[in-house]
Amino acid sequence: MLKNSQDMTNQFEKNFTAIENSANKKLLQLQGILQEMGSVLVAFSAGVDSAFLLQVASEVLGKDAVALTATSPTYLEDELEEAKALTKELGVKHIIIDSNELLIPNFAENPTNRCYYCKSELFGLCVVEAKKLGIAFVVDGTNIDDQKDIRPGKTAADEKKVRSPLEEASLTKEEIRFLSKKAGLRTWKKPNLACLSSRFPYGTQITEDRLKMIKQAEKHLRSLGFIQFRVRYHNETARVEVAPDEMNTFLDSSIRESIVDEFKKIGFTYVTADLEGYRTGSMNEVLSKDTSL
Repeated sequence: MLKNSQDMTNQFEKNFTAIENSANKKLLQLQGILQEMGSVLVAFSAGVDSAFLLQVASEVLGKDAVALTATSPTYLEDELEEAKALTKELGVKHIIIDSNELLIPNFAENPTNRCYYCKSELFGLCVVEAKKLGIAFVVDGTNIDDQKDIRPGKTAADEKKVRSPLEEASLTKEEIRFLSKKAGLRTWKKPNLACLSSRFPYGTQITEDRLKMIKQAEKHLRSLGFIQFRVRYHNETARVEVAPDEMNTFLDSSIRESIVDEFKKIGFTYVTADLEGYRTGSMNEVLSKDTSL
């Protein structure tokens, strides 16, 4: 299974040379944007993007860069520990606030604009804390590649006047990974992450029990060495997406049996493999860019 991790690293590094010049130029632009802001509160999930943004912000602004992480049933406990470790390493003030999206009106019903309600709550908390600390701007880790997907949370960001410096500097995910590696951030090769709410088809009720099932199922895949994957909840069926280069491992008889046995213990009746494999925003494939969100 270690081969999967090395393959993922190799894949990320393959085109780094080609993007080095553009990435370095955009880094200078990012530094200039942050310098002009003067002080920022980073909505910090400990993912690839927000970790890189926080690292650059802390270099440019010093103690005028602060991180805020909101805990919730949709946020993995391991990611909170990672967020704590990263902020400690960077020497950045870290605010942790308890939040529960399931209590937000309309969120648990899982409408197509679910992310709007989540981000509105998060950015609202960030704005309050920023005002308390006298910080000029709230910022998030949205990058230029995020424009390719449907993002209702962007509306919430605009309403709360949250800025996205990585997007403003036109940084792509690949460039962020390259610059993160260059800066010595271990998050440079971290798999793409998303809140656990993204595992549910729109219109499917999100509950703590169902979130727990997803957490346990994905924890088992992680324990088997899988790197990039999602477990999508379809009532009694778990639809598993793994990266194409991990598909053969998934279908290995002993691995497959382990997954099926564990998922049935968790509470799923059926376990299926999505032959298209992992891809960002697969739950949005039932929508179109023209869908009213």
